[in-house]
This record gives sequence, C-alpha cells and structure tokens, in this order.
Amino acid sequence: MSTHELYTTAPTEALWEVTASGAARFSWEYDDGRDRLLALYQKGKDKQWDAVRRIDWDLEVDPYDPLGVPDEALTVYGTRYWDKMDEQNKKDLRRHYASWQFSQFLHGEQGAMVCAARIVESVPDLDAKFYSATQTMDEARHAEIYARFLQEKVGMLYPINDSLQGLLGDTLRDSRWDMPYLGMQVLIEGLALAAFGMLRDTTDKPLPKQILAYIMQDEARHVAFGRMALRDYYQQLSDGELREREEFVIEGCYLMRDRLRGVEVLENFGIPRKDAEELSENSEYLHLFRKLLFSRIVPCVKDIGLWGPRLQQAYVDMGVFEMGDSNLDLLMAEDEEIAEKLDAERFAAEESARVAEVADAITLGSGTETA
Repeated sequence: MSTHELYTTAPTEALWEVTASGAARFSWEYDDGRDRLLALYQKGKDKQWDAVRRIDWDLEVDPYDPLGVPDEALTVYGTRYWDKMDEQNKKDLRRHYASWQFSQFLHGEQGAMVCAARIVESVPDLDAKFYSATQTMDEARHAEIYARFLQEKVGMLYPINDSLQGLLGDTLRDSRWDMPYLGMQVLIEGLALAAFGMLRDTTDKPLPKQILAYIMQDEARHVAFGRMALRDYYQQLSDGELREREEFVIEGCYLMRDRLRGVEVLENFGIPRKDAEELSENSEYLHLFRKLLFSRIVPCVKDIGLWGPRLQQAYVDMGVFEMGDSNLDLLMAEDEEIAEKLDAERFAAEESARVAEVADAITLGSGTETA
C-alpha cells in the first residue's frame, strides 16, 4: 500500500524541494584531526545496528492505544468535547495523537538525514565529515523505523507540521556551513531527544519503548557532535556573527514550541481551530511537556557559546531559562545506559527461554527413547 493512502490529509506536495545555497568543501588534509571528534567517529562506527534485527517487530501493538499514554495527556481530556465523545471516538483520538506525534518524529528524522548529508558536503574539516557520514546512516535507520511503526502498527500518518517544515527549510537554505549543525544538531535533535525521553519513560508498551531507547542512544552522540564542532567554531566569531546565530535560535525555539500543540488532530475531530488552539494553550500537561522539551536545548545553546542578553531574555519569557544549568553530559550518559540495560534485559530473557526450550527438548527426547 502506498504511504500516501495512509495520510489523514494529503501532503500539499508529493515532493518538497528546498533550493539550497552554499559551497561543497573538500579537505586535502587526511592526517591530523581533533581527537575528540575522531573518537566520536569511532564510536559512531562501533554503534551501528540493524533495525530489523535489534528491534522485536513481532510484538503486538494496539493501533488504538499504541503508546499507552494516559488520557490525561490528551489536550481535549476533561473538556466538553471529551465528555461528548463515545468510547470509539476516544479510541480514534488516541490513535490520531500517536500517529501525529510519531509522524513528526519521522519527518524530523528524514530532515536530520538530509542535514547530516549536507554537513558532509559543506563542513571544511575532514574529521567532521567522517562523523557526519555515520550520522547520515543513523538518521536513515531512524526514518526507516518510524515509517515501519506507523505503516505496520498504527496504519496512519500525518503530514509534516508547518513549523517543523519551516525550521527545516530555513536550516537547509542558509549558505553558512554551521547552520545545519545549529538548526538540526542543537534545535531539532535536542527537542526530539527530550520528546523521545518523555515517551520512553512513560510508555508501558514494549515496542515503542525499544524504538525510543535505541534511537536516543544514537541521538546522544549526534548532539555531542554538534556541541564539539560549534563550540570550537563559535569561539572564533565576532559579536555580530554570534548575534545572528542567536536570532536564528530564538526564532527556531519559538517555532518548535508552537509545533507541539497538535491542533491538526483536534481539527480532524471537528473542533474549530480557534477552540483547538485555546485548549492547547490551557492544557497543564502541554505546558509541562513544552517546558521539559527544552531541557536538552538550553544547556546545549549555553555550552556552545550562544548566551547573549536577548537570547537569555527569550528563555526567561519561555519559562525555561533555569534549564541552562542542566547537566547535559549526565542526561546523555543516562540515554546510553537505558538502551544498554534494555538490551541486557531482553537478551537475558531470550537466552533463558532458549535454555528452557533446549532442556524441554532433551527431556522429551529422553522420554521418547525410554518408551
């Protein structure tokens, strides 16, 4: 079945073309490189994995409750619209919300793949090209995973959100080589990591938990890559050049914050857009969700040296300024540990099952021979 048959609303264009500018840069220095980036490149090679084999795709998923998120997390919960819904409407709503959220993850991962490939082309340093090549493969795997989950387990997709598309377009159209880093590695990847983490830690469904944990293990390396590369480069920029990057971050953060309302879902259930926007703005859960989503972005922005007065004030206005003191390294280490622990638990259980199966076969064989 064509993916286009699964969209709730047909995408406005079958193929989105972004006219990009900028130069492709070749480096003839093949020897020296930054040890930190080369070590990350080695880790990127070592940590490659196959989505077909590592993830247990045989796990059943209820398409009407694919993520196991409590109803209280739904924007419309407890309102007059919710009270009017019958049980089937509520099941459909859970499916639509899960589809919308994972669809944005999917489109973001395709954007990350394109941005990583753009970094390979445009970044001047060979060590950064090496690592970006491994990230391009990572992002392709992530898009593969989200697409398969939506197509096979949920059976529904949503088009890309306007705000996400806008930020991707701005990132790719900019001719400066550092902008794919800033737009993707810091803003989009940072926000995605926080969103993935909230779902990973709240879902009681084993398949999405596997998907989110394993993808986050990759994304932790990607954000580390962006921090290393940009921290080094931004130390060389003038105050005016830094202010230009800060303005891009401010606009991008507002775009990403506004992306998270899910108004499209409510409109598909007959709720007028104005009411849908008001419900979203008044949702206590969404307020908390939005705030936590910046837990990975704010400390990263501060770490790479973009921390001027206007940017700080924007984060004060968003209510996320205090997150600049978060320990980003600790968060990334926890992402690694959770994925490794999940692997250990899964494979230990599978090994125990195999041992028991062999023991049963031996017992059955012994009984047959005795008879």
